[in-house]
Amino acid sequence: MNANSLIDFDVKHIWHPASQMKDYETFPPLLIKRAKGSYLYDENDRPILDIVSSWWCNLLGHCHEEISAALSAQSRKLEHVIFANFTHEEVIDYTRMLMEVVPNGLTHFNYADNGSSSVEMALKIAFQYQMQSGHQNKMRFACLENSYHGETIGALAVGSMDLYSRIYKPMLMETLRLKVPDVYYKGESDVEKCIIYAREFFQKYGESLCALIVEPLLQGAGGMKIYPPEFLKALSELCHEYGVLLIADEIATGFGRTGKFFACNHAMITPDIMCLSKAITGGYMPMSVVCTTDRVYDVFLADYKEGRAFMHSHTYAANPLGVACAKAVLTILKRDDILKKAHKTASWLQEEFSRRLGSLDNVGSTRHIGLINALDLYDDKSTLKPFLSDRRVGFEIYKEALKEGLLLRPIGDTLYFNPPLNISREELTCALEIAEHAIKHVCGA
Repeated sequence: MNANSLIDFDVKHIWHPASQMKDYETFPPLLIKRAKGSYLYDENDRPILDIVSSWWCNLLGHCHEEISAALSAQSRKLEHVIFANFTHEEVIDYTRMLMEVVPNGLTHFNYADNGSSSVEMALKIAFQYQMQSGHQNKMRFACLENSYHGETIGALAVGSMDLYSRIYKPMLMETLRLKVPDVYYKGESDVEKCIIYAREFFQKYGESLCALIVEPLLQGAGGMKIYPPEFLKALSELCHEYGVLLIADEIATGFGRTGKFFACNHAMITPDIMCLSKAITGGYMPMSVVCTTDRVYDVFLADYKEGRAFMHSHTYAANPLGVACAKAVLTILKRDDILKKAHKTASWLQEEFSRRLGSLDNVGSTRHIGLINALDLYDDKSTLKPFLSDRRVGFEIYKEALKEGLLLRPIGDTLYFNPPLNISREELTCALEIAEHAIKHVCGA
């Protein structure tokens, strides 16, 4: 089949994620034949700079030789084994490596196969922990306003993005929502107000709260909102004070995305439960991990007849192929001092992003953390008047940028860069140039 036939078949029969398939009738998907480094290549071998790391997974770029070699070698040795009462050397080695980099005190690791699954697992662990600790009154969950934790039923329930959950409300448990500081438009004093509000929130609900789940520092799908470490630290202290478990959803922020190995490191906290996925295998294989402390784990440890075990399983838990890729990723990050190099690139990018894009007529204030940079588009930046949603400005900029060879993935009218940690300044300069042109073209600047 030629490229057109393949795409026609796709549009007729394949249901793509997070898409209105009607759009595909006039804007069909691009057929990608290969990838290397920061670039995807279509059927005509046209390069497309992947500035969003293909949904944030490709931490070290596409088709990294060392990760590919690790995957290939493992596939000839052991491709899968049931993880109930069996284990393998790869996962033992990886767990040792992971213990060296996660926040101090996270000592037990339960493996799953995607981010939403890890969140579901974390919620069940938290609930069962409270029940088995004699806290039968602690049955409620809380999340932050503007949060996103995945799209399975439990994960939707502890998120606050109505775009994803509105129609499913009758199926979802009710979750409490906590205010998040907006330091970019309200000033630093907003942080103190939100901490005061958080204390009042815990005074009111703390005795009935099972757990608080947060995206540490960066709220991705909620518009790339960034809040300060002081707020995260205050939440951690409140959770400890009221016997509420803190679940850190580091699915999007882990493995150097925020400039440190984990976003929790910025606030120097150790959550009770931490979820990891996305960049964990460098984009090669689906895999996730739920990390817990001794305190949490010990509540499940008892004789079989007591019925305290965590009866939860995933067929592909600790899949040897995924673990082999994850080992390679951690090896490269540490051996090649990737985070230190990325920090230098990030400092340069922050200045260039603000200078080139922040000054545009329709761009509100820019923000950054690590190599992640984001901006919001407005019809009138002086009053922060948004564009009418029918204009789909972010989507139009996405289409225009694709024409010029740049993959952006807007969140509404929010644009962001979330590139591989080893991307070059030359590639980033190219991305800035295309993004600037696309914004001007669509917004009429």
